[in-house]
Order: sequence, then C-alpha cells, then structure tokens
Amino acid sequence: MLLEAERAALCGTGRRMVETGLVPGSSGNVSVRAGELVAVTPAGMRLDGLEPEDCPVVDVRGRPVDGRLEPSSETPLHLTLYEASPASAVVHTHSSYGVAVASTLTELPPIHYNTLLLGGIVKVAPYATYGTPELAANVGEAMSGGMRAALLANHGGVAVGGDLDEAFENARLLEWLCCVYVRAKTIGEPRVLTAEELARAAERGHRPKEYGAS
Repeated sequence: MLLEAERAALCGTGRRMVETGLVPGSSGNVSVRAGELVAVTPAGMRLDGLEPEDCPVVDVRGRPVDGRLEPSSETPLHLTLYEASPASAVVHTHSSYGVAVASTLTELPPIHYNTLLLGGIVKVAPYATYGTPELAANVGEAMSGGMRAALLANHGGVAVGGDLDEAFENARLLEWLCCVYVRAKTIGEPRVLTAEELARAAERGHRPKEYGAS
C-alpha cells in the first residue's frame, strides 16, 4: 500500500485529536506530505475510527493517486499550506475554545509568550465556506510570514509542523492559548503582552524550531 506508514500515522493522530477534544464527531482533518504525495484523512469519517486503507493519497496538485475513499473536503487548504511552507503535516481542528475565539475576534491576543512558538500573534482568517479555494487562500494569507497556526472565522483552527507530532502539538498549543484567554475573560479584561515584551522573549530563544529539526 502506497505511503503505508504515513497513512497509519494519520490514524494515530486522528485518535489523539478525538481523545484530546480537538475535534467532535467526524469534523476536522489531518494530512502528511511525503515528497510530491500527500496522505489525507477521508471525507465524512470519524477520526478515531480510521484504518490506514481508509486514508487516500493525492499528489501536491490534488489529483487522486491511491485509495478507495474521497479525500477530505479541506484538501485544498492542506495543499495551499504545503505550497506556501516547508511543512510536512497539517492538522485542522474544530476545538471548542478555538471556535469561540475564531467566532469573536480578528486575532488571538498575546496573553502568553508561548504564542511565539506558533510564530507570533495568531490571526483569524476571514470566513469562507469550508472546502473552497477562497477559504484556502484566506488561511494561507493568515499563515504567511512563517506562522505555524491560524484560526478560521466561525470554523476552527489549523496548525502545521515538520511532522505529525509537531503539527498536533501546535494544534494543542493553539487550543490552550485560546482556552487561557477565554477563561481569563471570565475574571476580567486580560492583560496582553506588548510587542516589546514579546520581542524580549523572542531574544531569549522563545521561537518555533526549524522545520525538520529534532
């Protein structure tokens, strides 16, 4: 089976996404790139019930290569992010706090310096219908400049990484940052970090590691 290891890894990541609450039901999707090929989760299936043979393979232009099921409707989004960065994995979530922030704000205020691990202040891509080239373009713009994550207005979040583990951890960090902000708002108005404070943290090495770095 083509990209057997990668397809098996997608299944494992899908289960972790459900277990950690990053996706409900059959929402969300994951992909991993190997050269000019991309293994992606299929459309309309729960991520915690996938088998490797369920995950189709497409080329970097989205043309089917292997597999019996249709790829996720968000495959254009994944391919756009691969074209724009050296990322090797993409995780798209519908997590509760991420959707709450993405339905309210135009960016995630930098309440914690760990936002630097995602490349800086996380932007919210303007709303567009799921699975459309417009949404892919909006997210690509929000992720420009080396960002590792973005929120999708009234939709969810997306994170990239040098491998599936890194993309998954970036997605978890994004949800944690959203959770901290939303919970802080229930106490009062959160104090967010200034550009100078973020710059000082960056100077101390608080930044994303290079793609592919161990």
